[in-house]
Amino acid sequence: MIFDILIFVFSVFVFLIVAYPLYFVVIASVSDSTLVSTGQVTLYPKGFSLFGYTEIFKDTRIWVGYKNTIIYTILGTVLNLLLTLPAAYVLSRHEFKARRILMFVFVVTMFFNGGLIPTYLLMKELNLTNNMWVFIIPFSVNVFNLIIVRTFFESSIPKELFEAAQMDGCSHFQFFGKVVLPLSKAVISVVGLYYLVGHWNDFFTGLIYIRDYSLQPLQIVLRDILLSNQVFADGAGSGGASGGYAQRYADQIKYGVIIVSTLPILIVYPFIQKYFEKGVMIGSVKG
Repeated sequence: MIFDILIFVFSVFVFLIVAYPLYFVVIASVSDSTLVSTGQVTLYPKGFSLFGYTEIFKDTRIWVGYKNTIIYTILGTVLNLLLTLPAAYVLSRHEFKARRILMFVFVVTMFFNGGLIPTYLLMKELNLTNNMWVFIIPFSVNVFNLIIVRTFFESSIPKELFEAAQMDGCSHFQFFGKVVLPLSKAVISVVGLYYLVGHWNDFFTGLIYIRDYSLQPLQIVLRDILLSNQVFADGAGSGGASGGYAQRYADQIKYGVIIVSTLPILIVYPFIQKYFEKGVMIGSVKG
């Protein structure tokens, strides 16, 4: 009983350590920035104000950024899964003789790449600069995720299952679509979440390859809002009324930007949590 109580108390303590920073961001985003900066906001909001969120959402660019990011995230994740899952299945089949060579080629790309400038020149030659497809087509397969899915197929899909299906006249395509995918919900959810979060938080691609404001993702729009507000926070706008407001509520806007950018992912996660818990254990038990 004492051991169980200690484990419970320790687990609650660890949870508070992990959850409190997120909770603090939430309460700081609706509290007076002066009280936040002086350490007076700890457990609940003080000087409640929605000025930060008002400043963020009154910028019309944010809705364009949301729309673009949702499109890039959905299309990108779908394409990632359409390429990763079949490739992982092929590489998991022992009868495929070239699988070790191809796997070696894939792994090499994890350690070596062409660098930023050659990659930019390649995107330019492919007419992908200032193009929405630069968020979707390049880097369509993450090798780390490919290895996770391949390992799952090797360890969780018995070879006898394919032999039984083959006796009934089932081809590899039919076996993959009708047997493997329905049995792989856990790993598909995990890898899909990895891809989805990666696309949603993709900041560097928009910064390097996009100049058209109508194509910019949410992260770039939020960065611009944050930087323009930071000018006032540093004193550039202290002489005017609007500058004084921006200076006073600079931290509110900063914390509000964090909430606006992470809230959609936090909403999605609970719906796939049960699959995520199963999927992250792939490959953890040997023998």
